[in-house]
Amino acid sequence: MPASRSSAHSIAVIGGGPAGLMAAEVLAAAGKRVDVYDAMPSVGRKFLLAGVGGMNITHAEAKPAFLSRYGQRESEITRLLAGFDADTLRQWIHDLGIDTFVGTSGRVFPADMKAAPLLRAWLKRLRESGVQIHTRSRWLGWNDDGSLRMSTTTGKRTLIADAYVLALGGGSWARLGSDGAWVPWLEQRGLRIAPLRPSNCGFDVAAWSPLLRERFAGAPLKNVTLALAGQPPRRGEFVLTSSGIEGSLVYALSSAIREQIEQAGSATALLDLQPERSPEKIETALRKPRGSRSMAKHLHGQLGIDGVKAALLRELCPANDFADPARLARAIKALPITLLSPRPLDEAISSSGGVPFAELDHNLMLQRLPGVFCAGEMLDWEAPTGGYLLTACFASGRMAAKGVMEWLSDDTLSLDSIATRPFPSTDCG
Repeated sequence: MPASRSSAHSIAVIGGGPAGLMAAEVLAAAGKRVDVYDAMPSVGRKFLLAGVGGMNITHAEAKPAFLSRYGQRESEITRLLAGFDADTLRQWIHDLGIDTFVGTSGRVFPADMKAAPLLRAWLKRLRESGVQIHTRSRWLGWNDDGSLRMSTTTGKRTLIADAYVLALGGGSWARLGSDGAWVPWLEQRGLRIAPLRPSNCGFDVAAWSPLLRERFAGAPLKNVTLALAGQPPRRGEFVLTSSGIEGSLVYALSSAIREQIEQAGSATALLDLQPERSPEKIETALRKPRGSRSMAKHLHGQLGIDGVKAALLRELCPANDFADPARLARAIKALPITLLSPRPLDEAISSSGGVPFAELDHNLMLQRLPGVFCAGEMLDWEAPTGGYLLTACFASGRMAAKGVMEWLSDDTLSLDSIATRPFPSTDCG
């Protein structure tokens, strides 16, 4: 696929998120005829929702730290970002007429903190470059001849192009189009797809007490650290939910927590309620006479522990420990939260799993399906929130587009020889 190539190449991009739109921009700039198809009534819906509360587009931290955020897929994503990194992405946004700034956490935002103006400017440029966008056009898999089956507002149709870019998203936020429906269609073509799993998600505990659920569900725990055994703690904040915990600090550990649950049936996160104080200083404070004051008032007066922090300490710390300053100090520094399961995939911010890099050539083309390229979250990688997800999605769309152009222009190589150049990787599991 495809059966023949012409000088007036037509490219079909399936999926109108950041990866698909970036692929369309690069291809249109190279003079290709580009059509973008998206199942939703408008493109970029998940992109817009991600911008609610502040559009975190990328991150300004040093490159080694930035690349480390991709965990087991660092080597693969490093290659993608070699051509389009965080600095390049910021310049690309500036070229759209949108200023950016770096927040105190290092996260990069558009000047107005909004996603909509950026998307509007981008779509205007795409349309001016000749990109045709077709909404309410859902891909339904392949026909026997290799053409694509599409469902549109006017009925079923067959789609034939010189090359295809699949940028279909992962499996989270199905209402916005990322529903993972593409998985069986690729599996039917002989591809091995890593199961889609929740990433950047909340986790459930066995059960909170009725008091904790009713009074503190939704309450934030600020200026704390979380850690898994044997790993350095991460500082930030998270939210208590009616069934467990969620929030940015939890998301940063979600991959490791999920893996521990899969391997052992549960994971224990250690919560430090007083990261700025040593155990010795906490114990010293607790040993001060409290007279007739209650333990709750003593904790508040000596350590500032009250509200949801005090409630969680009561929930998880054995009652006898409150009478022993040394044991209570240890609990305050390492309060164990036993997590049993991630929240459902459709509630997650993103997903892991998808098309393994081992199924792709060096330009993100499927080795089993020459002329079909994959980009974005449908690839098997994950990253924490903080702009890392979007940066890699943009970069993968650009690489897929470059791959399309190389494949269409390389008349000296047969399809078989092109397909045997795998994507460089040290771990493609």
